[in-house]
Amino acid sequence: MRIRRTLGLAIATATLAGLSLTGAATAQVSTPHTSVTPEQCRQGGGTVSSRPYAGEYCSGGTYSNSPIA
Repeated sequence: MRIRRTLGLAIATATLAGLSLTGAATAQVSTPHTSVTPEQCRQGGGTVSSRPYAGEYCSGGTYSNSPIA
């Protein structure tokens, strides 16, 4: 009985650790930068694009989806 509880606790701990690592990586990737200048966008490997009614933004590169200031 004690082995079954210990094994269940170990599996639960490993699962939570895996989920927290995955969530941290996802949160880091999806966080957009603050507004950048057109020069910063181009230096980061992106291009300046525009969206109707939303203004200009950086498309691609380091500052992808960041608004242009």
